[in-house]
Amino acid sequence: MKLFLKITCTLLLLVFAFWAGSVVTDQAILQSGVIRLHVVADSDSPEDQSLKLKVRDAVLAKVQSVIEQLPDMETAKNYLREQLPELERIANQTLQAAGNACRAMVTLTKEAFPTRYYDTFRLPAGVYESLRVTIGEGAGRNWWCVVFPGLCSDATTEAFSDTATDAGFSDHLTGALTQEPAYRVRFFFLDCLGWVQNWFH
Repeated sequence: MKLFLKITCTLLLLVFAFWAGSVVTDQAILQSGVIRLHVVADSDSPEDQSLKLKVRDAVLAKVQSVIEQLPDMETAKNYLREQLPELERIANQTLQAAGNACRAMVTLTKEAFPTRYYDTFRLPAGVYESLRVTIGEGAGRNWWCVVFPGLCSDATTEAFSDTATDAGFSDHLTGALTQEPAYRVRFFFLDCLGWVQNWFH
């Protein structure tokens, strides 16, 4: 009986270790395959919050149609890095056209993000590559989405799943992100790993 219990416990531990390893792999795939767009307003005033969305729209109008056609994360990063001066010019042109004296700064950096729920998918917390647009003091509420793969526009769950598959996400990772009941525990652990990562970041 004791031998049976030992064998059973050992097998359960092996199964859990394999499962936990797959969750860690999913986190690595997600964070190495996603670029967030992060737009931070100058302040929380209604005017600055509205202006933040105008800057967002201008930046997306420049990059979205191109970046949706790019084959992988590295190509997307290189493209965005090359476009940083132009994106900053576009952001500041938008501010100037609105009669706002603030300046915008556009960078490509790694940032810690909290858990984020969208209409058709969710992203766990963690450190992601980020196209960051900071307006003025950057003291206002922010707005973020996924610029690569192209998920900033509203999409159905099916469209998200197709995009995630094209980006190389596994079925269980896509299931966790699209809130399928069978993968809720996986998302919980992905989120916990992300919060730990944020704390060290």
